[in-house]
Formats: sequence, structure tokens, C-alpha cells
Amino acid sequence: MSAAPVEGFIERLDRAPTGSGPLDGLSFGLKDLYDVAGRVAGCGNPDWRRTHGPASSDCSVLASLLDAGARLTGITHTDELAYSLNGENAHYGTPVNPSAPGRIPGGSSSGSASVTAAGLVDFAIGSDTGGSVRIPATYCGLYGIRTTFGAIALDRCMPLAPSFDTCGWFARDAETFAKVGTVLLDQPVTPSRPRRLVADPALFALCDPATAGTLERAVEALDMPVETVDIGFDAESFKEAFRILQAREIWDVHGAWVTEVQPSFGPGVVDRFRMAAAITDAEVAEMQPVRDALRQRLTDLLADGTVLVLPTAPGPAPVMNWDPALLDAFRYRIIALTCLAGHAGLPQVSMPAGLSDGAPVGLSLMGGAGTDAALVGAAQAFVG
Repeated sequence: MSAAPVEGFIERLDRAPTGSGPLDGLSFGLKDLYDVAGRVAGCGNPDWRRTHGPASSDCSVLASLLDAGARLTGITHTDELAYSLNGENAHYGTPVNPSAPGRIPGGSSSGSASVTAAGLVDFAIGSDTGGSVRIPATYCGLYGIRTTFGAIALDRCMPLAPSFDTCGWFARDAETFAKVGTVLLDQPVTPSRPRRLVADPALFALCDPATAGTLERAVEALDMPVETVDIGFDAESFKEAFRILQAREIWDVHGAWVTEVQPSFGPGVVDRFRMAAAITDAEVAEMQPVRDALRQRLTDLLADGTVLVLPTAPGPAPVMNWDPALLDAFRYRIIALTCLAGHAGLPQVSMPAGLSDGAPVGLSLMGGAGTDAALVGAAQAFVG
């Protein structure tokens, strides 16, 4: 095993800005899924890196950031093929969580969260399929976003589950978070409170008591009325639909490579790939209507500028080397929350909301499709 990239960088790499703009003077890290010309994107697995060639050109996300004045300072750690939410990589180790030492940083965008929280960069790019920006953001006390599906091009980025994959980013403060949004969303971001906030108590009921109390105080601090709604939350059905539909897409994308190469995967990841290989057409057919109905329900609810307030995760980051069975159970409680935006293709911003058991927790804002800039602006407004 290679030594862990303690500060979250898997590789230091300097790329100077190619232009000038809103990101002048800012530095950033890039998750090891995105192409950088002349470099092999390792995607968190040595066998992947060994069997793939160097990129012929930069991904468009990198090109946009450099053109806006930002400087790339390194490639950041990821879980293997982004198929985890923990940030623990059996081959390369676990980046530290600077905001909660002794706890995992969250994944799969673990390195991007780690270097941002440590102040080694001003912001960092991740990807979010099932929570891979939102979860590291809440664990590390950062602002993070899962963008509307398709809002930001993912060309030259390793796909995981193509109908769920999105680009996202981290920042320590709302102002920097908004500057990155202005560039990647290609529209101005201005501080502005939402027209209407709603919440479903069933989502907060997934939280441990200490986290629920912290988030209740964070909601009160928003200083806006919050209406109670019922989204028909069915944790078991929603997360099972996500597990099956995501896994089928992952196997469709990576199954041939896994079968041919027989890569070495770490614990958890190897189990998920075995599970993905066994998903049946009947299971997919059964679960697709669950996704479709949830997407329609959330689309209807979040029309006209309504924003859903919800926990980003049910608790703070688990401690390192936690019991695997407990960690797996916690993962499925997380997915019950994160799968909502994933199923519906909607944007979700996680904001730092205080501490629970001495570690950060996040409060999320979810909006309708295409309201990414408004959500980022809302995060700015609530800070002010």
C-alpha cells in the first residue's frame, strides 16, 4: 500500500491560469476522476491507472476554471472508481478530516474536501452521484453542492452511474462558493433568500438526537418561516431503488473492464461491484417507477422557487476504523437522504450547521431543476 496522502492530495500538479476573471488569485484541487492533458486519471485504483492511457486534453471543468483565473495546485484523492461514501481507500489510505481529526472525511470526493478544509486550496472540485460531495461537505464543515443533473458538462470525467452523475465543488466560505458557481454555472450568483422554505419531519427523524437538535437550531437561525410538508418519504423503498438502479448503471459502464482486468478492490467496494453484477432486469423494472414517482413529486413540490430544507446526513462523520457493520448501516441511512436529489436530478447545497458530538454537521437546501445559482445565493444570504 502506498502512504496515505495525508493532506488529501494524491499528486501535486501546478497549472497556471489561462485567463482572468472571477477566480483571479484562487487555487483549487481537482478530483482524480477528471482528465488533465498528459496525465492518467487514476480514479482511486492502481489497476485502473495501469490499464488506461494519459488524457489527450483537459476536461471542460478544468478549462473553465483556468480561464476564469484560478490556479490548479493538485489532484485530489478519491474512493475507488468513486463507489463509496467513506473516503477510505485500501490502496492509497484515508485523507485526514481537518475539521474532525480521528473521523473519516467522507467520500468519494474525500481529497477535495480534505484539502479545502485544511486551507491548502481555496476550493476544490468533486463529483456527486450518491452524495459524494454532499457527505464530505457535511463531515468536514464545508459548503458543497450537487448540481442539477446535466447543468455542468462531465466530458472527460470517469462516469460512474451516468443518469445520477453530477459535478460539484467545495469551499470554506459562502463568498468563494458563489464565485465558483458564477463560473461553472455560467450565470451570476447573488445573495437572495428563497421565496418559500418547506421541511418534512420524516427526514429529520433519521438523525441521531444530538444532530437533530443541532439542525433544529440551524433551521431557526435561518430566520424564515418553514412550512411542514409530507413528501411521502419511504426510506427503505427510496434507498433500495437507488441501490439497484445505480448499481445496474455502474455495471453497464464498468462491468466489462472489471470482468477482463479482475482489479484489486478494497473491502466494501469489492462487495458493491459483486452486488452490481447480480442486479436483474426484473429488479430494475420494479424500481424504476419508484424513481419516476419520486422525481415527479419533488418536481411538483419545488416549483416556483420553493426550497426543501433537510439534513445532509443523519449524523457527524464516523470515527476511523468504526465497526464495518455499523458503518454499512449508517451508509444506508445516509443514502435514504442523499438519494432524493439523485433520483430527481435536482440541485442540493450543504451548508455548515454547527457541531454534533464535537464534529461538523450540515444542513441542506434542495431546489427545483436549474435553481443551482439561487441555492448558492441563498447560502450566501443566510450567512449574511
